[in-house]
Amino acid sequence: MDETKTKNSFVEAMANFFKKDLVQYIVKRILMFIPTLLLISILVFFVIQLPPGDYVSAHIAALATEGELVDADYAASMRADYGLDLPVWQQYIKWVKDIIWTPTDSTYYRLYHSHHNWKYSFAYGRDVWSVVNDRLGLTIGVTFIIMLFQYLVSIPIAVYASTHQYSVGDYISAIIGFLGTAIPNFILAIVLMYLSYKWTGNANVGLFTQDMLQNGVHLYNFGDFMKRMIIPIVVIGTSGTCGIIRSVRAQMLDEVARQYTLTARAKGVSEGKIIMKYCFRAAMNPTVSGLGGVLSSLFSGSTVTAMVLNMQIQGPVLYKALQSQDMYLAGAIVMIQAVLVVIGVLLSDIALAFLDPRIRYSGGGR
Repeated sequence: MDETKTKNSFVEAMANFFKKDLVQYIVKRILMFIPTLLLISILVFFVIQLPPGDYVSAHIAALATEGELVDADYAASMRADYGLDLPVWQQYIKWVKDIIWTPTDSTYYRLYHSHHNWKYSFAYGRDVWSVVNDRLGLTIGVTFIIMLFQYLVSIPIAVYASTHQYSVGDYISAIIGFLGTAIPNFILAIVLMYLSYKWTGNANVGLFTQDMLQNGVHLYNFGDFMKRMIIPIVVIGTSGTCGIIRSVRAQMLDEVARQYTLTARAKGVSEGKIIMKYCFRAAMNPTVSGLGGVLSSLFSGSTVTAMVLNMQIQGPVLYKALQSQDMYLAGAIVMIQAVLVVIGVLLSDIALAFLDPRIRYSGGGR
């Protein structure tokens, strides 16, 4: 009897939990993942199909350059194995199904011992997932570090500039903002590499030294890795930082002039509380809502800048894949980037729900 009561109370507690507006709001956003990713996957597959020929034709051409001849029967069996003899819509279903789960008796599993078939990269001579996975963790880590830099630097500057309008600090932040937006990232990267070489004798090109690439990043060389991250952080992070400063400053100035702040001052509320509890929360809405786009742009790593700095992240890999028409590799990177954008949008929606109590989670009037 007691066990039944406990079970019923637990079920009731869970039912009441999921009746809450905020929880329903988050669940709805998570459920929107499925149709969004489905549409993105259709677009990515369409892009993969754009170049002339197909996967097997490219593979046969690559073998021919090495002096190997492929007969028609082998080519036909390969097309059947990869589903290229099927109608386009069936090819799409097979592509998605193979990414989600490839059976043990498949050729791909026998070759690469993986249940997730992202196809083969001709540009790198390996399966696509191994190419992506080599730099995925590093790319996400670099993205997180640069994003952290952007927000930790830009938000305090924007708050100071808005609360000290037309002061010396406000003018300095505006000048830095205009310079950061106007100067192309790759030009700034070249200048900083030159200055680094003049001052330290090392241009700090790339995220790793040859020793680190051979032995892996350990605690003893993590400091060297972070030292090499200074130029990428400044170069890639500066342009985004300038945009955030201008956006937050403009929103803060708008909120400070509203009637509710004048009322709060008249009632004796401290200026710090008005700024941080009310104005700042409202001013952060546009910045938080743009989290998905920021995550996407940082993930690609400003491709030209990443190539100039010789950064071992996904941006140059995507460029090489597009240049060599390695469309399965390009499609995999774009798909992963799209997933990160969707995650970023979800996180921004949840953050907005906590920042702005005016959001009506369940819709309709109250």
